[in-house]
Parts: sequence; C-alpha cells; structure tokens
Amino acid sequence: MTENAPTLTVHMQQRSKFPELPDRRVMLRWMRAAVETDAEFTVRFVDLEEGRELNHQFRGRDYATNVLTFDYAREPVVMADIVIAVPVLVREAEEQGKTFREHLAHLLVHGVLHARGYDHLDEEEAEEMEALETKILTGLGFPNPYSDRIGMVHD
Repeated sequence: MTENAPTLTVHMQQRSKFPELPDRRVMLRWMRAAVETDAEFTVRFVDLEEGRELNHQFRGRDYATNVLTFDYAREPVVMADIVIAVPVLVREAEEQGKTFREHLAHLLVHGVLHARGYDHLDEEEAEEMEALETKILTGLGFPNPYSDRIGMVHD
C-alpha cells in the first residue's frame, strides 16, 4: 500500500451466520478497489426478513432487494451503510450463472459506488456506473458483470 492510499474502515455485521461469506480481508480488497478517498462503511449481511423490512421502510418497496446503500457523507470522508440480503444474492447468482463470490464482489463494489455518488436512475448514469463497475471488477480478476446483460444490479 502506498503512503497516499485512502484509509478504508469497514465494520461488518451479520444478523444470521452466513458461512458462504469469504474472509473479511478478501471483501475489503474488493471494496478498496472502488474507493478513491478516505471511506468508512458498515456492511450488514441480512436475511430476507430484514432485507424486506429495510427496503419497505426506506424505499417503500415490499420485498428484499440485493443491496441497499445509505450514504451519509461524501466529503471529506465517504460514509455509508451497505446492506446485502444474502438469500437474494444467492438466488441472483444462481439465476445469472455467477458464483457467489463474483456476485458478492459486484454488490460490494456497486454499494461503494453508490456511496461515492454514482447512480443509475437514467441511461446515461447507468452506463457510467456500469462502465466503472466493469473496470473495477475486471481489474480484480472477475468477469464483466454486465456481459449478456444478465448481471444487472437492481437495487
């Protein structure tokens, strides 16, 4: 790590035990690839019930989504909570022909980019965000998450 590398602080929480989660250091490496400035995140891995409750409470949608990002600050430090509904991640990975690790890396990078201010509300924003996700993930050795458009993240 260089002297000028951003500081990344990550707190990880699990409502239930999810044995399929990779080592914390691995997930931190994925997230670090998506940060450009100092950042602090809480990443919470949840079940379907908590995922649905949070999506309903904060977005008015009565289902568990794959990833939710609650961004609180972008300067001088990016601060956000990232919530990943593990059963949704598992289902989507199977449907999209991805491994659990590939899809988890994608969702973590996606959440970090939301915290940095990227979004996909219109086609131009989506193209910019997807291009950056692809660059980061392929740089980490993962395949393009949007090849054949089956890997779209719908948060």
